[in-house]
Amino acid sequence: MDDWLLIIDPQAIFADPASEWAVPKFDEALAVAASLAPRFDGRVLVTRWVPDPAPRGSWADYFERWPFAARPADDPMFDLVPAAVGLSRRPTIDCPTFGKWGPALQSVVGETPRLVLTGCSTDCCVMSTALAAADAGASILVVADGCAASTDEHHANGLSLMAEFDPQIKVVRSAELSTRLRQ
Repeated sequence: MDDWLLIIDPQAIFADPASEWAVPKFDEALAVAASLAPRFDGRVLVTRWVPDPAPRGSWADYFERWPFAARPADDPMFDLVPAAVGLSRRPTIDCPTFGKWGPALQSVVGETPRLVLTGCSTDCCVMSTALAAADAGASILVVADGCAASTDEHHANGLSLMAEFDPQIKVVRSAELSTRLRQ
Protein backbone atom coordinates (compact mmCIF):
# COMPACT_ATOMS: atom_id res chain seq x y z
CA MET A 1 0.00 0.00 0.00
CA ASP A 2 1.36 3.44 -0.95
CA ASP A 3 1.21 6.47 1.30
CA TRP A 4 -0.63 9.61 0.21
CA LEU A 5 0.33 13.12 1.27
CA LEU A 6 -2.71 15.29 1.96
CA ILE A 7 -2.08 19.05 2.17
CA ILE A 8 -5.17 20.46 3.83
CA ASP A 9 -6.42 23.92 2.87
CA PRO A 10 -3.29 25.89 1.90
CA GLN A 11 -5.47 28.88 1.01
CA ALA A 12 -5.25 32.65 1.10
CA ILE A 13 -7.97 32.86 3.77
CA PHE A 14 -5.61 31.16 6.23
CA ALA A 15 -2.35 32.71 4.99
CA ASP A 16 -3.41 36.35 4.97
CA PRO A 17 -2.52 38.00 8.31
CA ALA A 18 -5.50 40.35 7.85
CA SER A 19 -7.96 37.44 7.66
CA GLU A 20 -10.10 36.59 10.67
CA TRP A 21 -8.89 33.02 10.14
CA ALA A 22 -5.18 33.84 9.89
CA VAL A 23 -2.80 31.04 10.83
CA PRO A 24 0.43 32.73 12.00
CA LYS A 25 2.74 29.79 11.21
CA PHE A 26 1.06 29.00 7.89
CA ASP A 27 4.21 29.59 5.81
CA GLU A 28 6.38 27.37 8.03
CA ALA A 29 3.88 24.50 7.91
CA LEU A 30 3.43 24.80 4.14
CA ALA A 31 7.21 24.79 3.64
CA VAL A 32 7.37 21.44 5.46
CA ALA A 33 4.50 20.04 3.35
CA ALA A 34 6.16 21.27 0.14
CA SER A 35 9.46 19.67 1.15
CA LEU A 36 7.68 16.34 1.63
CA ALA A 37 5.75 16.35 -1.66
CA PRO A 38 8.58 15.03 -3.89
CA ARG A 39 8.81 11.87 -1.75
CA PHE A 40 5.27 10.84 -2.68
CA ASP A 41 5.77 10.30 -6.43
CA GLY A 42 2.46 11.79 -7.59
CA ARG A 43 0.50 10.68 -4.52
CA VAL A 44 -0.09 14.25 -3.31
CA LEU A 45 -3.54 15.76 -2.87
CA VAL A 46 -4.42 19.33 -1.95
CA THR A 47 -7.76 20.33 -0.46
CA ARG A 48 -9.68 23.58 -0.24
CA TRP A 49 -12.40 24.60 2.14
CA VAL A 50 -15.13 26.35 0.17
CA PRO A 51 -18.44 27.57 1.57
CA ASP A 52 -21.69 25.88 0.64
CA PRO A 53 -23.75 28.40 -1.34
CA ALA A 54 -26.86 27.35 0.60
CA PRO A 55 -25.72 26.47 4.14
CA ARG A 56 -28.17 24.44 6.21
CA GLY A 57 -28.50 23.55 9.85
CA SER A 58 -25.53 24.46 12.01
CA TRP A 59 -23.67 25.78 8.95
CA ALA A 60 -26.23 28.61 8.74
CA ASP A 61 -25.33 29.49 12.35
CA TYR A 62 -21.65 29.19 11.48
CA PHE A 63 -21.92 31.83 8.76
CA GLU A 64 -23.80 34.11 11.11
CA ARG A 65 -20.73 33.90 13.35
CA TRP A 66 -18.26 34.27 10.44
CA PRO A 67 -20.09 36.38 7.83
CA PHE A 68 -16.83 37.46 6.13
CA ALA A 69 -16.46 33.87 4.83
CA ALA A 70 -19.91 33.66 3.25
CA ARG A 71 -18.66 34.33 -0.26
CA PRO A 72 -18.80 32.47 -3.56
CA ALA A 73 -16.40 29.54 -3.84
CA ASP A 74 -14.50 31.33 -6.63
CA ASP A 75 -13.64 34.30 -4.39
CA PRO A 76 -9.84 34.82 -4.40
CA MET A 77 -9.71 34.34 -0.61
CA PHE A 78 -10.35 30.63 -1.25
CA ASP A 79 -7.54 30.33 -3.81
CA LEU A 80 -4.47 28.26 -3.08
CA VAL A 81 -1.49 30.35 -2.09
CA PRO A 82 1.16 30.50 -4.84
CA ALA A 83 3.51 28.16 -2.92
CA ALA A 84 0.82 25.44 -2.97
CA VAL A 85 0.03 25.65 -6.66
CA GLY A 86 1.67 22.75 -8.46
CA LEU A 87 2.30 20.58 -5.39
CA SER A 88 -0.20 18.09 -6.80
CA ARG A 89 -0.78 17.00 -10.38
CA ARG A 90 -4.40 16.30 -9.49
CA PRO A 91 -7.27 18.76 -9.13
CA THR A 92 -7.94 20.11 -5.66
CA ILE A 93 -10.50 18.34 -3.53
CA ASP A 94 -12.98 21.05 -2.59
CA CYS A 95 -15.25 20.50 0.42
CA PRO A 96 -17.75 22.72 2.25
CA THR A 97 -16.91 20.90 5.49
CA PHE A 98 -14.06 20.95 7.99
CA GLY A 99 -13.20 17.31 7.40
CA LYS A 100 -12.02 16.35 3.95
CA TRP A 101 -12.61 12.61 4.30
CA GLY A 102 -15.48 11.61 2.03
CA PRO A 103 -16.35 10.21 -1.39
CA ALA A 104 -14.18 12.64 -3.39
CA LEU A 105 -11.05 11.80 -1.40
CA GLN A 106 -11.86 8.09 -1.13
CA SER A 107 -12.33 7.82 -4.89
CA VAL A 108 -8.65 8.70 -5.29
CA VAL A 109 -6.97 7.06 -2.28
CA GLY A 110 -9.23 4.06 -1.70
CA GLU A 111 -11.30 2.98 1.27
CA THR A 112 -8.54 2.26 3.80
CA PRO A 113 -5.46 4.21 2.70
CA ARG A 114 -2.46 5.36 4.61
CA LEU A 115 -2.62 9.18 4.73
CA VAL A 116 0.09 11.61 5.76
CA LEU A 117 -1.65 14.81 6.84
CA THR A 118 -0.30 18.36 6.76
CA GLY A 119 -2.04 21.72 6.61
CA CYS A 120 -4.29 23.93 8.63
CA SER A 121 -5.84 24.26 10.93
CA THR A 122 -4.46 21.55 13.20
CA ASP A 123 -7.37 21.71 15.63
CA CYS A 124 -10.09 22.00 13.00
CA CYS A 125 -9.78 20.75 9.42
CA VAL A 126 -6.75 18.52 10.01
CA MET A 127 -8.26 16.92 13.11
CA SER A 128 -11.71 16.54 11.50
CA THR A 129 -10.14 14.82 8.52
CA ALA A 130 -7.95 12.56 10.65
CA LEU A 131 -10.77 11.41 12.92
CA ALA A 132 -13.23 10.67 10.11
CA ALA A 133 -10.62 8.84 8.03
CA ALA A 134 -9.44 6.80 11.01
CA ASP A 135 -13.05 5.93 11.83
CA ALA A 136 -13.37 4.59 8.28
CA GLY A 137 -10.25 2.43 8.68
CA ALA A 138 -7.54 4.64 7.20
CA SER A 139 -4.11 4.75 8.84
CA ILE A 140 -3.05 8.31 9.59
CA LEU A 141 0.30 10.01 10.16
CA VAL A 142 -0.09 13.66 11.19
CA VAL A 143 3.09 15.66 10.54
CA ALA A 144 3.24 17.97 13.55
CA ASP A 145 5.62 20.51 12.00
CA GLY A 146 3.66 20.37 8.73
CA CYS A 147 0.50 21.64 10.45
CA ALA A 148 -0.41 24.99 12.00
CA ALA A 149 -3.30 26.59 13.87
CA SER A 150 -4.50 30.01 14.94
CA THR A 151 -2.33 29.78 18.08
CA ASP A 152 0.48 27.54 19.31
CA GLU A 153 -1.83 26.39 22.11
CA HIS A 154 -4.57 25.34 19.67
CA HIS A 155 -1.94 23.53 17.58
CA ALA A 156 -0.59 21.65 20.61
CA ASN A 157 -4.10 20.79 21.81
CA GLY A 158 -5.09 19.45 18.39
CA LEU A 159 -1.96 17.29 18.18
CA SER A 160 -2.50 16.01 21.71
CA LEU A 161 -6.09 15.02 21.01
CA MET A 162 -5.19 13.23 17.77
CA ALA A 163 -2.34 11.38 19.50
CA GLU A 164 -4.96 9.81 21.80
CA PHE A 165 -6.16 7.77 18.80
CA ASP A 166 -2.91 5.81 18.45
CA PRO A 167 -2.47 3.37 16.70
CA GLN A 168 -4.97 4.64 14.10
CA ILE A 169 -3.54 8.16 14.21
CA LYS A 170 0.13 8.77 14.91
CA VAL A 171 1.65 12.21 15.34
CA VAL A 172 5.18 12.46 13.93
CA ARG A 173 7.70 15.13 12.97
CA SER A 174 8.82 15.49 9.36
CA ALA A 175 12.37 14.41 10.27
CA GLU A 176 11.14 10.96 11.35
CA LEU A 177 8.70 10.51 8.49
CA SER A 178 11.08 8.73 6.11
CA THR A 179 11.40 5.80 8.50
CA ARG A 180 7.61 5.47 8.63
CA LEU A 181 6.74 5.71 4.92
CA ARG A 182 5.92 2.66 2.89
CA GLN A 183 7.37 2.65 -0.58
